[in-house]
Amino acid sequence: MKFTSVILIFLSTLGCSEKTGNNQRAEINEADPHTIKSSQYELVKTKDQTGLLILFPGFSENVTDIKNEFNILEEATGQGVSILFMTFNRHLYLEDHEQISLASLIDEIIDENKLNAENIYIGGFSSGGNVSLSLTNYLIKAKNPIKPKGVFIVDSPVDLLELFYVTKRNLEHDFSEASIREAKWLLNLLNSDFGDPQNGIEKYEQYSPYTSATSNINNVAYLDSLKIRLYTEPDTVWWRKNRQNESTDLNAFYIKKLSIEMTQKLGNPRVDLIETENRGYQANGERHPHSWAIVDEKELIRWILEE
Repeated sequence: MKFTSVILIFLSTLGCSEKTGNNQRAEINEADPHTIKSSQYELVKTKDQTGLLILFPGFSENVTDIKNEFNILEEATGQGVSILFMTFNRHLYLEDHEQISLASLIDEIIDENKLNAENIYIGGFSSGGNVSLSLTNYLIKAKNPIKPKGVFIVDSPVDLLELFYVTKRNLEHDFSEASIREAKWLLNLLNSDFGDPQNGIEKYEQYSPYTSATSNINNVAYLDSLKIRLYTEPDTVWWRKNRQNESTDLNAFYIKKLSIEMTQKLGNPRVDLIETENRGYQANGERHPHSWAIVDEKELIRWILEE
């Protein structure tokens, strides 16, 4: 994953699968654990299932990218945790109909593959973390049969309003041609979807997991009793050197604020802010604090399996 500016705090340039369409007939490998593939997901199913981990990719990632960057598969299946890799990407947020559609798809996958749904956890990297928070909140709010026990994010841009302002500052930095090109693209996207914040922030608040400017946590309000992990690696030295960004420009800054809001306003004592140091390396060995690698896979599975 190569990142050329801070606007790629939520993007990944590894793979580039399209938004998923209608589900295709699954291909099944009968080994144990065995793999079931379709256009919308890849399920690695264990025989004696102790849990189900549902993973959402970063903005431009695909399933192969997740597996390359996040060494979770062997650790999970070795302890009976099945993994459902979703192909749903290219989303910073979820529309109402997308929440309904994803919930229906996951319910269908669980039913068709006779999965144990008693110990479900949902998580995602970067923009996939935003999707994970939104979907989990919806499942609980809608009293869906799918009842996750926990959700986690990996360095996600949880505050879309601040992402707009960070991106705007990125343009002012004029750090590199690639940064400017990407910043322009993102500003166009946010302006198109939500409008210029100077004309109102209502749509930002409607879709963003968190809006720090107004302390709005309505979009995660139903996560008040779940186990939650918020992973981030606030390496300010790296970001300043490589992107000319300060601490207040980073995902880590707003993730920390979100953790405080969820603990204090929601009264959830099971919100864990996990700030790592020097774990962020991509599969090619390149140092980058915005990566799946900041998650300790063994410790994550322990968290999933603990009572």
